[in-house]
Amino acid sequence: MRVVRLGAEDDFDGWRTAARALALAGVAPEDVSWAVGDEPGDLFGGAPALPPPAADAGAFSVPRAFVQLAETAILHEDRARFALLYQALVRLRTVPGLIADATDPLVRRLDGMAREVRRDIHKMRAYVRFREVEEGRFVAWYEPLHHIVRHNAQFFLNRFAAMRWSILTPEVAVHWDGERLSEGPGAVRADAPDGDPVEETWKTYYASVFNPARVKVGAMLREMPKRYWKNMPETALVGELIAGAHKREMAMVEASRDGIGGNVAAAWEALRDEAAACTRCPLYKDATQTVFGEGPVDAPFMFVGEQPGDQEDLAGRPFVGPAGQMFNQALDQAEIDRSRVYVTNAVKHFKFEQRGKRRIHSKPGTGEIEACRWWIEQERDIVRPAVTVALGATAARSMLGKAVTISGARGQAHRLEDGGEGWVTVHPSYLLRIPDRETADLEFKRFVEDLRNAKARVEALAG
Repeated sequence: MRVVRLGAEDDFDGWRTAARALALAGVAPEDVSWAVGDEPGDLFGGAPALPPPAADAGAFSVPRAFVQLAETAILHEDRARFALLYQALVRLRTVPGLIADATDPLVRRLDGMAREVRRDIHKMRAYVRFREVEEGRFVAWYEPLHHIVRHNAQFFLNRFAAMRWSILTPEVAVHWDGERLSEGPGAVRADAPDGDPVEETWKTYYASVFNPARVKVGAMLREMPKRYWKNMPETALVGELIAGAHKREMAMVEASRDGIGGNVAAAWEALRDEAAACTRCPLYKDATQTVFGEGPVDAPFMFVGEQPGDQEDLAGRPFVGPAGQMFNQALDQAEIDRSRVYVTNAVKHFKFEQRGKRRIHSKPGTGEIEACRWWIEQERDIVRPAVTVALGATAARSMLGKAVTISGARGQAHRLEDGGEGWVTVHPSYLLRIPDRETADLEFKRFVEDLRNAKARVEALAG
């Protein structure tokens, strides 16, 4: 029996190196015992694992789908995951199409483990709550079901790059000091703070956006089990909010007779006011003001641009400069009423370089896009557009959560996490930069056609 000792519970690289060596040596899955750190391996011990293979050891390839599955499933808490993945690797050498066989019991089990890990990754991103322990430093406590903390660290770094923070968990702690990401030993709940003054503001905001018409207690408990509640300040309000849901729902019905539901409008105004003081990234230091979205909060369309330009920064409104005029012309030709659409930007502050008296547009970075995604997500949650159109690559990255090319993403529907539909097209400023008039006219027609297609999707989804 060979014993393989991995460096950590999420040591994918260590598992891959050892599994490859064992498979090349023809070692059967039942002859391998997998352990982590100093924990005991097989009851009867055995020889150490084979060393990493040499460059000329007859390497073999596996489908990319298996690598992706293994990278996720290996984060599961199931102690058998290393052995199950090695068993799948060995079988792949004789059955190359194994991973595509959804009826295979081993593949089903690994797929199920990967789904549970992805769900846990999403829950950590949704339910972590930072509390301020000293000026400019924040700490959060979280108890994941699986070994996902290191995997999720980059997400929190991208989202909260402008502040110093620590996430404490029973297994490992990760720390960002503004320059370097590090990790430390696990912690206990008592090591994290209980609350801070910011929580009262957050509770007020949460109560204002709570929509009783959407309350489905069973679904809520499935999506946010009570085990997460103790670390989330807003859940202290849940019982009270549910208890009074019917009364608030009737109030919303009355308000909706005059057009927009009162609670929804109030939630949007609260969000806009909060965004006016945004310091989530350094761009606020040089910009004149936050440029928030505008439009009806029941709009079927949402258009997301890159960031405000010079004129938008001064006016405090999106799409009022040259690109905005081009956008308005395209909307008119597509027969879309701008007064019935919601228009916003992926980044809410103007990023620029000062050249003499001129402020020259500068493309937002990944950290700035990620920092501002919080505002976009809240806007989408309030407006609930049937179709969101990303104007340009920056907006597409914000909407889809990953970098895409316009040519690759254009002309197709993208299912968004909240159930809405996303479309990607060029930014109007791109049309202004085309020097050749004939090419510019052709690209403008394509842009208008994209808007017409988006309008058709709104109409189709509505009825």
